[in-house]
Parts: sequence; C-alpha cells; structure tokens
Amino acid sequence: MERQSATRSAADMREAAALDMSVCDREPIHIPGSIQPHGLLLVADPQTRVVVAGAGALEAMFGDDWHGRTLDALLRQDVAALEAAVPPGPGGTILAAPIDAHDVALHRAGAWLLAELEPAGAERRSAAETLTWLDAITAQLERGGTLAAVCERAAVAFRALTGFDRVMIYRFLDDDAGCVVAEDRDPALDTFLHHHFPASDIPRQARALYVRNRTRVIPDVSYAPAPLRPAGFEATDLSDAAVRSVSPIHVQYLRNMGVGASASISIVKDGLLWGLVACHHATPRLMPRDVRAVAAALASALARQIRAREEAEDYRERLALRSEEDTLRPLLLAPGASADGGQVQVLRGRADEVRRMFDADGFALVRGGAVLVAAGTLPPDEALVDFARWRAARNDPEPFSTRVLAQDWVDAETFGVHAGVLALRQPDDGDLLIWTRIEHVEEVEWAGNPHKAVPHDPQAPLRPRASFESWRETVSGRARRWTLEQVEAARRIHRLLREGRTAAELRRLNRELERTGAEKDALLAQKDLLMREVDHRVQNSLQLVSSFLAIHARDAGPGAVADQLLEARSRLSAVALVHRRLYRDDQIETIHLSRYLGELLDDMKTSLGDDWARLLSADLAPVLIPTDRAVNVGLVMAELVINATKYAYPGGAGPLDVVLEQHRNKLRLVVADRGVGKSGDRVGFGSRMMSAVMQRIGGEIEYLDNAPGLRAVLTAPIEE
Repeated sequence: MERQSATRSAADMREAAALDMSVCDREPIHIPGSIQPHGLLLVADPQTRVVVAGAGALEAMFGDDWHGRTLDALLRQDVAALEAAVPPGPGGTILAAPIDAHDVALHRAGAWLLAELEPAGAERRSAAETLTWLDAITAQLERGGTLAAVCERAAVAFRALTGFDRVMIYRFLDDDAGCVVAEDRDPALDTFLHHHFPASDIPRQARALYVRNRTRVIPDVSYAPAPLRPAGFEATDLSDAAVRSVSPIHVQYLRNMGVGASASISIVKDGLLWGLVACHHATPRLMPRDVRAVAAALASALARQIRAREEAEDYRERLALRSEEDTLRPLLLAPGASADGGQVQVLRGRADEVRRMFDADGFALVRGGAVLVAAGTLPPDEALVDFARWRAARNDPEPFSTRVLAQDWVDAETFGVHAGVLALRQPDDGDLLIWTRIEHVEEVEWAGNPHKAVPHDPQAPLRPRASFESWRETVSGRARRWTLEQVEAARRIHRLLREGRTAAELRRLNRELERTGAEKDALLAQKDLLMREVDHRVQNSLQLVSSFLAIHARDAGPGAVADQLLEARSRLSAVALVHRRLYRDDQIETIHLSRYLGELLDDMKTSLGDDWARLLSADLAPVLIPTDRAVNVGLVMAELVINATKYAYPGGAGPLDVVLEQHRNKLRLVVADRGVGKSGDRVGFGSRMMSAVMQRIGGEIEYLDNAPGLRAVLTAPIEE
C-alpha cells in the first residue's frame, strides 16, 4: 500500500475536521424514505393496525392486496397483544413470531407502528448454546491483562461470531477522530491496525444513531434502495428500523474501501459511544437478527471490560498521586510552613518532586510579577509572568489545563516548545502554580488523506473520500494530555495550600482570643449575675401579681369578673414561664416550643382544676423556635384553651386535645374539643389579642368543624 507523508499542526487538523463535520452533519440519515431490499417494511395505523404503506418486495411475500389489510392478517398472529408490549421511547423493539423464514420485529415511529421482516439465519443456536458461548468469550476477555489485549481477543471473537473477512475494534478519540486499536482479518487483506480515520467519516447524527441502535448491517453495499410507497410517507422516521436504507455517501465510502458487506456494533460505555466493532466482507453477507443480538450482548460485555481496565488504570494513577500528596501534606500544613513564606520554602525544597509527580517537564510558582520557585525545563521568566497576568485577568479559580496552549492564549509563542500547561491560581494572594510539558511530535498514520475528504462548497452534493491508502503526517504543537486524575491532584494541592494559610490565620486569631479570654470571662460572669438578679426580681413581681389576681378572683366569687381575672392570670403564667425558660436554658435566643407549651399546660391544669387536668391531653412535636415567637404562640394557646374550657362544654369539663406539628418551615398548633362547636362571632379582649399576635408573627388561625366540636388551627412560620 502506498505511503505518503506530510507535516501539519494540531490547529490545522482541527480546523479541517470541523469543516468536514459541518458539511456531513446536514444529511438527514434518519428519514431516507427507503429501505434495504433484503428486508420488508410495513407501516400501520397503531389503532386499527391497518397497513397504510410499505417498502420492499411485499407483493412476493403477501400478494398484491397487502395495502389496506391488517398486520394481524399479514403476519398471521395477534399483533394487538404484541403492540401493548412494545417498549416506549427510542429503540423500543419487540420480536414477533417468525413467518416464512423471516424474523419479524415491531416498533413505534411517531404516529405509526412499523413491522420489519428480515431473512432468518440458516442455523440458529439454542439459548443454552448462546449463553455458554458468551460465557466462554467473556471469561477470555476477563483474562486480558491490558486494554489492548481485551480488544484483540474481542476482535477474534466477533469475527468468529459474524464470519466477516475483517473485524476492527475502532475507538473514538477526544477530537472525534477514530483509531483502529485491534483487528482480526483474512491474511490476504491489508491491515488497518493503528490507522486513524477523520471525524468526518462518521458524522454527528450517525454517532447518535449508533447509541440508539446498537447494531447496523448492510448485507450488500451494491443494493438499490426500495422506496416507501405509496407517496407521502417519505418523511417517516426510520431511526429504529434495522432495514433502514443508509446514506448513499456511506455506501460509496464502503465501495471505495472495496467492501461488499458491512456491519457495525456499538461499544457504549456509561451511556456514551466509546467505539465501534466494524465488520467488513468482500462479498455480500447477511447478518441475521439473532446473530446481531448476540453481537450486541458481546459488545456490552466488552464495554464492561473496557470500563474495568480504564478504572483500574485511573486507580493506579490516583494511588500514585495520593502517595505523593501524603508526603507533601504534613510539610505544607506544619505551623512553620503555614507562616508567611513558609510554603514557598517547602515548594522550593520539593520542586523537583512536585514536577515529577505530574509527569511534567517544568514546575514554577509565580507571585507578584516574580518567579519564586522553578524546577525542570521552563519557558523564560518573562513569559511565565505574562501568563500569570493573563490568568489573573480571567479571575478563574478552576484549574486550567491544555495540551495545545496556542488554542487558548494568543501569546503562546513566548512559551516556545512548551505546548502543555496545567495551572492553578490562588485567589487570595494571586500565586500561580504552573506545570509545563514540551510538545510531543507525533507521526499519525491515516487511512487515506483526511484533509481531502469532501469539497467545502455548501451547495455541492456530498461525496465521500475515495482513497484509503496509508497516509502519514507529522503533528506538532501539542503535548501529552493531562489526565483527569492529574487535574484533580493539582486541585487538591491548591486546597492544601489554602488549608495551610487558613490554619495559620486561625492560630493567629486563637492567640488574640486567648489574650482577651480573661476579660470576656469576667464580663460573662458579671452578665450572668445581673441576669440572675433581674430574673429573680421579675419572677417575684410576676408571682406577686399572679397571687394578687388569684385572691381577687376568689373574693369576687363565681361570675364574669372572676373568669376575667383567671384569664389574665393564665396569660401572665405564659409570660412568667418564658422567663424561667430563659434563665434555665443555655440558648436564650431560641427555645424548645414543645417543652415550653408542655410546662405552660401543666400550669394551666393546676389553675383549671382536676376535672380539666384529667381530660386535657397534649401531643407536642419537638420544634425549635425563637424565644419571642414562643411567647406569642404560648399566649395564643393559653387563650384557645381558656376559650374551650369556657364555651365548649357549658357547665362542665370535657376532652380537650392540644397538638403541635412541624411542616417544613412552618408550625401548626391545634386545639380541638368535642363540645358544642362554635356559636356566634364573639369579639372580646382575647380575640383582639390573638389577632394582634397573629399579625406580629405572620400567622393565621382557622376554625374548623371537629365533628363534633371545634378545631382551632394556628399556622405560622417558625422563623421571621
């Protein structure tokens, strides 16, 4: 095979690839309006299952009267029962019973129900044989020590399964180009192993379909498409149809490669298209649906092994980086290192280790227009300082990593051969940690010249490239790629430096606190003494007023005056209880509302008498609430309880329930009786007081029928 060569920069390659992709991405491959003639397609109304359109040699299979008949009649089975089992969404397909040596599959496409018929394979393995074979192949893949070994074994297994002349494991790269990482082929064929293919060979919309449909077969690349008929169904979405006609550009592409039949099996890892199993045959070759199902299962097993190998590689790298970080941690967090300039001294003494840790050619620390730490091979100091100013102007705290610096920085030429950069900026003092890598000149072997793929005229008809002769080019201007683990390790070092400085600041603040601790302790002791004295006097005063009210209520005898005096005493008890809680609790800003209301109810039981004490029950959920709001809630509860004892059971006592609940950021207090219910709209001092309290705390009271009795519900925010 003829080998050509060229030298090309990474930027030129990306520009050409982007232009090629923009041209190919405009082709609507999901609505070709036709199918491959080896299969048949029936389009039916899902409600009536009447066939309204079709494609392929339908007359030979069903006779001239296929149009207008039902799927049940044509497929000779109950399609209604099968249709109900069709999974919704993209790729949802269910198999029907085969007829006349044809496999039958059903799926939905927009407003239509599609039935596909394909020739069945001459030999069918039993389920037991298939599972045994898959288990043996999976075991072989598991024994592959490296990712390359796993892919090589997979290529052999797929070729044994499909019988194709050539099977390639094709991996997508970061720039959307692809590379053949493993191959099994007829010895008479030339190899494509390690050859690269440009991104334009598989456009974006084709990649999306590869994730949606895991297998794709073209039994004969020289086929003539069988159009959908009658007219008017050309725009039917055939994304999930296995017999969908493929792009004429792709067909010509395969002819240019000398391929007679092809098949593609998607390798989907974590929901993303990792690569393809590409199968080529020199002559037409069918790949029945049962073989495709086994191939899809094998591709899933391969994807799991790929993920396991990649995760193991990431783990080993992460372990090595963590080991280096563990060495640096005590040095950077030591009290001496955390002081001003101490961390710089640590990094200066360990600069070479920090450089090697990231497999970098150079490491530097830039601060305030000067390079304070330098190790390995680096750009000039002036260039490093200019780069630091550029990063500071962007004010981005996230790690910056690139393998092609010229893509991001217009002055990248000042870095010379240093094309790879990993950098982190400390936002508090502007320090910039920089790791650099020298460009890594690569020789890439392409299957054909990727830069002559298609014409760039938007009005010109699309056509594929014609040459797949080995074409070599030298790519410069890009360094080895920084791994995700290295970027995360740099982020952790950034965090270590910040923790060290934070620890130093905390130590300084602690020293200041220690100097003022004695003063504050004395002030707190004085404050505590004062609070004790104030609380004692307030409690005495409140107790005196409460006793005074009780004496006058007793002297007044039964009647309205005594009732009002007792109401006033209950309200006073709510306030007095808060003062006791304030003194007793450590947190004076907040209070446990359930404990406060419970103690308030206990006080009220004493004043109400034994009859009411036995019948009053409380179910109080723990709610933490600001003290001032607790006072208001306590006053309202006391008023509601007093109202219930006065009006719910005329002349006697009865059941009374108090419930406290929390719903997200609101509390709900319920006072419920089983008495006579609400009669009239009494507006006295208590009602006016409760209305004022509700406005103050932003709550509301709702009176509901308790069937029997009245249910008063207070709802209010816990915080203002």
